[in-house]
Amino acid sequence: MAEKSILDLCGLQGLIDALQGRGYAVLGPTVRDGAIVISEISTLDDLPRGVADEQDAGHYRLRERGDEALFGYAAPVQSAKPVFFPADEMLWRGRRGPEGGFTVEPAQPQPSPVALLGLRSCDLAALSVHDTVLTSRGLVDARYAARRADTFIVAVTCADPAGTCFCASMGTGPRPLAGYDIALTELLETEHRFLAEAGSPVGEDLLAELPPRAVTSDDTAAADDVVRTATARMGRVLRTDDMPEMLYAQARSPHWDEVAERCLACTNCTMVCPTCFCTTVEDVSDLSGDVDERHRVWDSCFSQEYSQLHTNFVRASTGARYRQWVTHKLAAWIDQFGTSGCVGCGRCITWCPAAIDITAEVDALRAASQQTAGGQHAQHH
Repeated sequence: MAEKSILDLCGLQGLIDALQGRGYAVLGPTVRDGAIVISEISTLDDLPRGVADEQDAGHYRLRERGDEALFGYAAPVQSAKPVFFPADEMLWRGRRGPEGGFTVEPAQPQPSPVALLGLRSCDLAALSVHDTVLTSRGLVDARYAARRADTFIVAVTCADPAGTCFCASMGTGPRPLAGYDIALTELLETEHRFLAEAGSPVGEDLLAELPPRAVTSDDTAAADDVVRTATARMGRVLRTDDMPEMLYAQARSPHWDEVAERCLACTNCTMVCPTCFCTTVEDVSDLSGDVDERHRVWDSCFSQEYSQLHTNFVRASTGARYRQWVTHKLAAWIDQFGTSGCVGCGRCITWCPAAIDITAEVDALRAASQQTAGGQHAQHH
């Protein structure tokens, strides 16, 4: 049985202090430029107190909640992905010497240990997906592994999902399920407090440093109610039981081109997706020509050049690229890695300037598939 305790606001600050005392850089949600982002924090005043987010297709706004909730939003703009898998990372730097020689200096990441506070269950699941993709196969991404090592995660149950959220459909939330050191559920009734549950030995040790307070049956019931209410308030639903087979069967559906008429191929969906990992390399030289750097940068399957082979494009049309993204994310990913590439965070819907909704497009493909199957059945009779 996992160790549980109650933290009040002073206890939560004590948790932050304890993490900093152990040498962690504590990263958590904070408000910047009209959005909730992940940044370094040191006190509770850095958290988005009383702030909620409105998210729908192509829509994001912050609003006041009218209470003192510290985690009363759905999800930050970005997940934890940039912390461990930066959008721009130098791989090596080359220098020309005074006598014409050339030396290469590999970039060796020397990250300080990171503690993530407030990680949502969908983003926690996304970290697990990246762990599988980037560290558990034959070729390990050494830079990702170095940043991921010794990470301390304080996950928080999502109590107020957005209109674009569908983590309940994907089995990834709203309550953190695994992979955390400490999980918190924020409770606001009668007293502002947090039900804390240790998920690892190091989490148990850290909770033991804080002033202990016993958990009552009322605390447990209140936390369960938060989960039930959040699950019932999910803004979207995605049916997954027939997903790979259905999408493979619809590979030639005209619906892909119908979506492409609205899609701008802007790559927003892949840039905010917590599991997308496509990259390319870019070389940069200084004006003297004596220093050259190679960087790994995020790329996207929505970019036409991403599928370029010699002078041809494997996926020349926007429809083909949208089909590649959805089919890989929801079907081929399962075949490759044993897990879906979607965690139901809804960011691709929120940040699409054309308000394209992956759950609606999959429903449309399923309806077309059922219509085709019905027509074939009628022909046989």
